[in-house]
Amino acid sequence: MTTDRRRFLKGAGLAAAAAGVPLPAPAFADSDLSRVCGRYQWLVGDHHTHSQYSYDAMYRIDQIAAGGRAHGADWIVFTDHGHAEHEKASVEPTEADFLAARRKYPDLLLWHGMEWNVPGAEHATVFFQAGSGQAAKLREFERNFDWRLTNSEASSPANEALALRALRWLAAEEQARRIHAPVVLINHPLRNGRVAPHELRAYRDAAPGIVIGMEGAPGAQADGFPKPLGNGGARGGYANSPGPNSWPGFPAEAYRTHGGWDWATAKVGGLWDSMLAEGKPWWITTNSDSHYNRGDTLVRPDVPGDWYDTHGKFPDPLDTGTPQLLAPYADFYPGEFSRTYVGVTRRSLEGVLDGLRAGRIWLSHGGLAQDLQVGAYGGGASATLGGRLRVRRGSDVTVVVSARLASRPNGGGSVPRLARLDVVAGPVTGPAADRDTMTAPGTRVVESFEPRWAPGRQVGYRHTFRNVREPFYLRVRGSNGDGEPTPDVVGQANPFEDLWLYANPIFVDLC
Repeated sequence: MTTDRRRFLKGAGLAAAAAGVPLPAPAFADSDLSRVCGRYQWLVGDHHTHSQYSYDAMYRIDQIAAGGRAHGADWIVFTDHGHAEHEKASVEPTEADFLAARRKYPDLLLWHGMEWNVPGAEHATVFFQAGSGQAAKLREFERNFDWRLTNSEASSPANEALALRALRWLAAEEQARRIHAPVVLINHPLRNGRVAPHELRAYRDAAPGIVIGMEGAPGAQADGFPKPLGNGGARGGYANSPGPNSWPGFPAEAYRTHGGWDWATAKVGGLWDSMLAEGKPWWITTNSDSHYNRGDTLVRPDVPGDWYDTHGKFPDPLDTGTPQLLAPYADFYPGEFSRTYVGVTRRSLEGVLDGLRAGRIWLSHGGLAQDLQVGAYGGGASATLGGRLRVRRGSDVTVVVSARLASRPNGGGSVPRLARLDVVAGPVTGPAADRDTMTAPGTRVVESFEPRWAPGRQVGYRHTFRNVREPFYLRVRGSNGDGEPTPDVVGQANPFEDLWLYANPIFVDLC
């Protein structure tokens, strides 16, 4: 046992659990919820979608909005790929279609963003508000900082530096009030192993409050459905191996999803935990990455191979009336399978932005739970997801977890059963001396709870960390199975069979 882990277990009152002696879980009380979780409206959203203005997609903007709305999405970001023809001809038409979708669906909260080809790395969601200058500012960013337009794809110090200049540009534009509330999220971070741990840390530190985190789970989850009723591929397209631009330190398992989640998130004590152990915000999300949605009746018209390069968009899709089970890049509509819940104090663009930046976020696949509430209290103070609880050394800290079990069938045809909720915790040890660190040896599952099943039932429990002597963080996850997430098998990865939910952390500081 490492020194950090031993100190944390002793300070949190968990030495008995570490030795294999189970600790009794205090009874759950409904009154704890209002005490620690606050009163938020939880809005479902998606920050990563593609339209006919992407070189590898097909939907009209309003079709994405309609599909998301039908599946319970409250907010959506449209993020077509950076591309030479996109920058040249697609930005203004996308903006016009986006504004039309806003008028058509005034109940939806919509953004016009882009999927940035990050110099020296892979992809990221970028979105902000710029009023009448939205298209011009998106084009300016794309022209100057997208690797497809700046010949900066290769992994190199110079290209990594260009990515950081792009982030500082966003910060400077916000400070000058030329854009408002920029947000950057790193997409499918380990799909190709091209985003090294030191790059994630550099992005975070270059633009705090703008680069807020990463996809904990990628979109394109439907690509894993086995043949003959699916593509027989990999969830999220994670069927890769190291390439010339991959960071050499990643193990082979990092190139696979684990229960549909990126290895950086799924591995307890792994890369995500190593960043949280620094005590700095780094949130996770999930999304659809919608290109061609499995089971949809729409198809892209058959056009010449250079059509996009000539037009900057594809023709409107055609309705065949037949569900498409073998769609390329098989995805789901926003809200259909992957859900990012954001806690807001008001239903508005600003409300969602505030919730995202604050880390009031929990995530689920396949409708595993209808609701999740997590909070911590101690010393007369309390905090919820993304928050910081400050207590005196030696205090007790109690975490409260409540979930509403699923009550209706998901897209897989059955009502998902939440089999287990885990509290994961680890010490905050400060900035990593090695910026490529991707382990947090003090982090572990400190308690698990198996709820009694009944559709729609609210279940909950609490766990108390006794005599806290060191700062730490805690987070919650859940599953429809038991054990740790395992690598998804390419060709045999029905996403509805292995479901997980994750919540962002709460930090506990000492005074």
